[in-house]
Amino acid sequence: MKATSRLPHWLCALLVLALAGLCAACVDRSGDSPMVPPGNAKTIENKGSDTLVNLALAWAEAYMAEHTDVRISVTGGGSGTGIAAMINGTVDIANASRAMSAEELQTARSNGFDPIEFTVARDAIAVVVHPDNPVVGLTLQQISAIYTGAISNWRQVGGEDRPIVLLSRESNSGTYSYFLEHAIRLDDSKSHLLFSPDTLLMPSSEGISAEIRQNPNAIGYDGLGYVTHDQKMLGIAVDATSPYVFPSVATVNDGTYPIARALYVYTAGQPTGQVKDYLDWVLGPGQAIVPTLGFVPTE
Repeated sequence: MKATSRLPHWLCALLVLALAGLCAACVDRSGDSPMVPPGNAKTIENKGSDTLVNLALAWAEAYMAEHTDVRISVTGGGSGTGIAAMINGTVDIANASRAMSAEELQTARSNGFDPIEFTVARDAIAVVVHPDNPVVGLTLQQISAIYTGAISNWRQVGGEDRPIVLLSRESNSGTYSYFLEHAIRLDDSKSHLLFSPDTLLMPSSEGISAEIRQNPNAIGYDGLGYVTHDQKMLGIAVDATSPYVFPSVATVNDGTYPIARALYVYTAGQPTGQVKDYLDWVLGPGQAIVPTLGFVPTE
C-alpha cells in the first residue's frame, strides 16, 4: 500500500505561528490609540427630530472623539418617528422637538415602561419670508388667520397685493405640532383649528429654506438654528398692543419671544450604562455646543 505524504508536526506548528504573526500585523497604526474592532464597539442608536438632528450630530462627533470605544448613530425623520422607534425598542434615544403625547405615553406604558424626558436645549420658532417682502412683523392672531386661510393676501397685513403661499413642515414633525398648538390654536385646548388645505408640506427645513429663497409670496416657519441669511425673520407680537419681538438667544432667555419651546430626548426608562454616560455629557460639557448651532442651552 502506498503511503500518503504528510507535513511533519513541527513544520505545521511553524506555519500556524507565521500566519498568526501576519494577522497580528494587520492593525491600524494611523492613530495613537489601538483600533477598536467594530464588533466590540458600543453603539447608541439615536433617532427623531429634524430640528435636533444637526445638534445631535455635533454632540455625537464630539463625544466619540473623546470616547473612542463608543459609536453613536444619529438619524432624523421627525419627532413622531423617533418616539415610535423608542417605544418599539429599536433606538436607545428619541430626539423630540415637542413633548410626548398622552397617547404615546400610554402606548409606552402598555409596552412595560415609563419614558424618561430630558430637556437638552431650547429653541425659537422663527416665522420667515422672502427678503423682498416689506412686512416686518405679525401678531399671533394674524399668523393664525394666515395659516388657516382667513387671511390670504399680503395686502391684508400691510404688504403688497400678492397671494400668500403657505409653507409648513409635515405632520410627523414636532415643529409642526408645536406651531399648530401655539401659533394657530393659540394655546386654546378647545380649539380645533387646522392648517389650511392649501398649505404646502415640506419634508425638511432645507425644503422650506429653498422655497422661501425663490418665492417672494411664501411664508414659512422653522427652528432658529435653521434660518439662513437669505431668509427674512419677522417680528412676532402677542397681540395688536404688544411690541414685535424677533427670535434670538436673548429673547428666548428673557421670555419675550412668544414662540419658544424646549427640545427633548426620551429614553425607555431610566438610562443606564453608556447611554446614561452620554446623556450626562450632553447635559454637562455638551451644552457648550448648543449656542454654536443657534439654539439656547438649558441653563
